[in-house]
Amino acid sequence: MRMATRRAFLGGAAASAVALAAQGAGARRAFALEQRNGVDFLRGPYNLAFFYRHNLAYRIGAGMHFFHSKQHDLLQLTRFEDHAAVDARFDREALEWLLNPPATEPEMPYYSSYVDRAMHTLFRTIDWTHMHHEQTYDVMAFREIPWAEKKAWTDRAVKYYLTMQTEGIPRSPAPLELTMRRAGIMMKPYFNYFRNFYPLDQSLFYVAHWWHPAVYEAQMISGNQDQEAAIKGVEDVMHREVIPNRPGRMVLSREIMPRYSRMSPESANIFDNLHMLHGIAYSILAYKGWSVEEKRAEMYRVIQAMGYQPGDEAYARKFGEPHPTYDPRTYPNWVRSPQGAMGMIMMDMLMEMLPMMYPGGLSKVEKSAVMQQMMKNGRLGIEPGEIPGSLHDAIMRVAPGMRMMPGATEPGETPRMMTETMEANWRRKAERMPDIAPIDMGVEPSLGAARIASR
Repeated sequence: MRMATRRAFLGGAAASAVALAAQGAGARRAFALEQRNGVDFLRGPYNLAFFYRHNLAYRIGAGMHFFHSKQHDLLQLTRFEDHAAVDARFDREALEWLLNPPATEPEMPYYSSYVDRAMHTLFRTIDWTHMHHEQTYDVMAFREIPWAEKKAWTDRAVKYYLTMQTEGIPRSPAPLELTMRRAGIMMKPYFNYFRNFYPLDQSLFYVAHWWHPAVYEAQMISGNQDQEAAIKGVEDVMHREVIPNRPGRMVLSREIMPRYSRMSPESANIFDNLHMLHGIAYSILAYKGWSVEEKRAEMYRVIQAMGYQPGDEAYARKFGEPHPTYDPRTYPNWVRSPQGAMGMIMMDMLMEMLPMMYPGGLSKVEKSAVMQQMMKNGRLGIEPGEIPGSLHDAIMRVAPGMRMMPGATEPGETPRMMTETMEANWRRKAERMPDIAPIDMGVEPSLGAARIASR
C-alpha cells in the first residue's frame, strides 16, 4: 500500500525543487545530502491484518497521517501573521479527511515536499514510527496469533524498529520524563508556538493522539474475537464526543492504553515520543525568527535527543498508571481536560530548572506569576493575562533577571548544564521507582468479561 504513495511522491518532487531553488544557490549548498533508501516491513504472518480486518479504523488513521504530513509545509510556507486564517482553513480541510478518510496511507513527503527536501531525516523518523504503528496493529488484529503470544510478536516488532537505524532514528523506548529532559526545549523561542497560535489544528492532533492508543486499548479489552465491536465503539465515541469536544492536551499512552502499555511499555513510549516530536516540529516550523537552516539544526538536535540511545530500555517501565481501568469507548472529563500526565511532566521540569535559572531565588509574587504563565502557556490558544510567545519570553517579563544558560535559546544548541542536571536527577528518581507491572496475557479477554467502568 505504501508503494503507491512512493510513486505519487515523484510527482511532488519537482514542486519542492522549485521552492528550494527560490532560496538561492548559497542556501541550497547548506543542505547536506541525506540517505533516502527505505526499509520494508518486517515479514510476518500478520502483515496487513489490521488493514483487512479493521479497514475503516485503518483509513481513519491514514486520514490523520495526511494532516500530520501537510501541516509541515503549511507552517513553513505561510506567513505567521496569517496564523488565525491558516489555522481555521486547515482545520476544515483536515476534518474533512478525518470524516471521509483516504483508502491508503500517505507517506510524509507526499504532502510536504518542501520540508522533506529541507530536513528529510524528520520524515524518515516519522514514517518509520508510523510503520511501527501498522506492524503492532497487525499483530494485535491477527486472529491466528494466540493471545498469549501477542507480546512475543510485539517485542519482535519493537526490536526490528529499534535496530533498523537506516530508515530513520527510532524514537526512544524510554518515557517522556527522560527524553524531554534530554531535549531541553522549554526555554527555546519556539516553545508551544503551535499550541498557542494554531489551537484548532493542535486540538485536532490531540484527537489523533487519543485515537491511536484508544484503538490499541480496544484490542486489549476485546481479545482476538471481539475486536470489531470494541473498535466500532471507539469510532462511535470519536465522532459523537471527541471531535465535537476535543481534548485540551496531548494524552499519553499510559492514560489511554494502560493495558497495552503494561504489555509493551517500549512500544507505548515510542508512540509518546513520536507524538511529542510532532508538536515540537510544528512549533519549530511555526516560529519565524529562524532561517530554515537554523530550524533544521534544531530539529535534528531534538530528533537525536528524543531518539533511541543504548540503555533506554532499562527505563521503559518507569511510569505511573493514572487510569488503569480506562474503557476507550468512553470519553470522561479527565480525558478532555487540559490537565494530565504531560502537564505534570512539564511542571516538574520547570521546578527543577528554576533554581538554575534564578540562583538567588524568586519572590512569592514572581514565582506565582511564573506558575501562572506556565499554566496558560501550556493550554490551547492565548488566554487573558497570558504573555503571547514563548515561555522564556513570558518568564522574563514577569521575573526579570533570569540567568541565561549557553544553548538554552540558540538553534541547534543544547543547554548542557541544565539537561544533564535534570537527567541525572530523574535517573536517581527512577532507581527508587517501581516498574509498572506486566499484564497477564495468559487469559484472553472478551467484551463480555470487560464491562469496565472508567475512572
